Amino acid sequence: MTKFGLQLPNFSFSGVPDDEMFEHVAELAVAGEESGFDSLWVMDHYWQLPPLGGPTQPMLEAYTLLGGLAARTRRVTLGTLVTGVTYRNPALLAKMVTTLDIVSAGRAMLGIGAAWYEEEHDALGFDFPTAGERLDRLEEALQICRAMFTEETPSFAGTHYRIEKALNIPRPIQRNGPRIMVGGSGEKRTLRLVAQYADMCNVHGSPDTVRRLLDVLRQHCADVGRDPAEITTTRLGSLFLSSSAEEAEQTSGFLRDAAGVEFEERFTVGEPAAVLDQVGALVDAGLDELIFNLPFADATTVRRAGELLVSRFG
Repeated sequence: MTKFGLQLPNFSFSGVPDDEMFEHVAELAVAGEESGFDSLWVMDHYWQLPPLGGPTQPMLEAYTLLGGLAARTRRVTLGTLVTGVTYRNPALLAKMVTTLDIVSAGRAMLGIGAAWYEEEHDALGFDFPTAGERLDRLEEALQICRAMFTEETPSFAGTHYRIEKALNIPRPIQRNGPRIMVGGSGEKRTLRLVAQYADMCNVHGSPDTVRRLLDVLRQHCADVGRDPAEITTTRLGSLFLSSSAEEAEQTSGFLRDAAGVEFEERFTVGEPAAVLDQVGALVDAGLDELIFNLPFADATTVRRAGELLVSRFG
C-alpha cells in the first residue's frame, strides 16, 4: 500500500483577508485528512518562493502554523518539507518539534535539509555558508536532534553546535521521538546522511531519476551497514488534476514553458486516468510515499485528488 502526503505551499487566496487566512488553510488541511492523505507538510520559509510569486506574497511561519493545524486535525502526521538547518539552533529545533509532538498527541515529524534560498537568508540576516559547511551543520543537527529525542541528558560538541546535558521535558510522545526526514537529492553527501541518520528521505524526480537515487541510497546503506528497508522513501512533486483534456493540455503547456526540462521531473498533470498512470509509474519506481502539493487548489479539488489516489493505491 502506498501512502500519500499533502504539502500546503501557497497562502495567496483570492478574496480571503488576512484574518481569515488560517481558517482557509485549515480547511485545506482537513480536506486532505478526510480524503485519505496520510501526512501534512508545510514549507519552512519566511519568504514565498519565486514560482509562487516571491517575497511580496504571503508566507506563514512553519511551526506556528503546524501547531494550529495540529489542533484542527486528528490523524495525519505533521512536519516541514523541509526545515533549513541554517534557520534555527538545532537544540531549539528539537524542542519545537517535541512541542509539536505533544500538541498533536504524537503526530510530529522532523523534516530537515541543508537550506538553499540564499536571497531569503541575506534579507533576513541568516548566515548562508558554503554548501559543504551547510551539510556539515546538517550532520551535527541530525545528531543533536536525535539525541534530544531519545536520551535523557545528552551532550554533544561539534564544530558548529553543542549541547551540554540538554534536558528536553516533556519528552516526545512517540517512542524514540519523531521520525526524522532528510530532504534533498544530493548523491554524495545528502543521501549518505540519510543512510547514516534518517528514518525517511525525500527526493525529487521522474521515475527514472527516482530509481537512480534509490540505488545510490541503497549503496550508501551498504557502505554504513544500514538496512535500506528501515528508511521510508518519499518524493515531493506538484499535482494538477484537470477536469478535461483541454484543461490538461493548457496546464501542461504553461508548465512546460515555465519549467523547461524540469517539467517531467516535478509535475503530475492530467485528467484522473492520466494522473493515475503517472502516479503508478512513480509507485513502481520504489517509493513508499508520494507527497504532492496542489498549489492553487481549493478544498474540493484537494478532496478529489485524495480520494482518487487512495482509491487506486491506498
